[in-house]
Amino acid sequence: MKKIIITLAAALVSFGAFAQDAATEAAQDIANAAEVAPAKPKFSEYWTESLKTNITAGQTGLFNWAAGGDNTVSLAAYIDGNANYKKDAMFWNNRLQLDYGFLYASSKPILQKSTDRIYLESKWGYQIKDQLYFSANYDFKSQFTTGYAYNTPNATNIDNAHAGATSLDELTKKEARYAWKDARVGKSGFLSPAYTNLALGIDWKPKDWFSLSFAPLTGGYVIVANEDYRAAYSMKYKKDIRQALEDGTKTQAEIDAMGGSAYMSHRFEFGAQIKMDLKAQINENFTYTTQLVLFEDYIKDHKLYPAPRINWDNRIDWKIAKYFALTVTTNLIYDQMVKIATDKWTANYYEADGTTVSAWGQAHKQANAKGISAVQFKECVSFGFTYTIASKK
Repeated sequence: MKKIIITLAAALVSFGAFAQDAATEAAQDIANAAEVAPAKPKFSEYWTESLKTNITAGQTGLFNWAAGGDNTVSLAAYIDGNANYKKDAMFWNNRLQLDYGFLYASSKPILQKSTDRIYLESKWGYQIKDQLYFSANYDFKSQFTTGYAYNTPNATNIDNAHAGATSLDELTKKEARYAWKDARVGKSGFLSPAYTNLALGIDWKPKDWFSLSFAPLTGGYVIVANEDYRAAYSMKYKKDIRQALEDGTKTQAEIDAMGGSAYMSHRFEFGAQIKMDLKAQINENFTYTTQLVLFEDYIKDHKLYPAPRINWDNRIDWKIAKYFALTVTTNLIYDQMVKIATDKWTANYYEADGTTVSAWGQAHKQANAKGISAVQFKECVSFGFTYTIASKK
């Protein structure tokens, strides 16, 4: 019996040692596996961010220069911030562009705004097939401050600056600045106008540097907060004004005399949008970006405004030295609902008798009362300091 007990005890001790060794070995295998297994990505690792800044300055000085010209000083700043998210089949790209600049010329002794732009884009997409994504795109456009047309002071402006004066030469520098400010005419301002859109559709991305989206469901508002600019951006009459015009309780002349107060501050648009984005990185020093946007409003008067709205932006950045770059930008806009001031109107639609203007012609004349539709184009070449901060993977 004693031998049996001793044998069982020895067997238990041996089994316990074996079990301990097995547990130790299993724990080591788990630890080794943990070292080999890839770590789960952190939320922040799905994001890439960048911030690009550009400051340019220019100056021209003339002294006894026979050929003539202006002494000028200019300064402009540009900020381009990006925050992009990508995980599996989903992406979310965000971009904010801010532009502001001004110049001073001796011939016009006041600061003149040269560039002013706020542009926010946010695009969400989910992959439904190779290179195809269901997408939702939001964008907002406006400017920071009032934009002016800088007209040459007339006799009234000069007299307002100094009673009895008949020419700019008779004014002091302070009075001349007042006369030039009195002569300028406001054209735009913060939220005047502003464009905001939400577009739902399909995004085609064959390459990282190119995308083309088609959004048949695009809705948004055109906002003109300042009453003085509403007619120039084809805002509609307020409901009570339209009713008064239909009832005959107010004449067109009376409504025209009300100025911008007769118009609504916003206009809803609903239509289709096509947007093309391209960013070509030629090399580490040369980048070209372009964006083309076409928008057709389903609910506008297509007889008066048959063409879609077109926005085409281009930008070339050529880094010449570590912190200095040459930048070329162009902006093209064609929007038949934006009127460029002119004394002419282009509608000559008459009835069969050839003397009475048709209802269509009258409507067209009213639509162009504040000017005519025209291609708007802006180009800027600048050289200055540039710096980019980008997240690193």
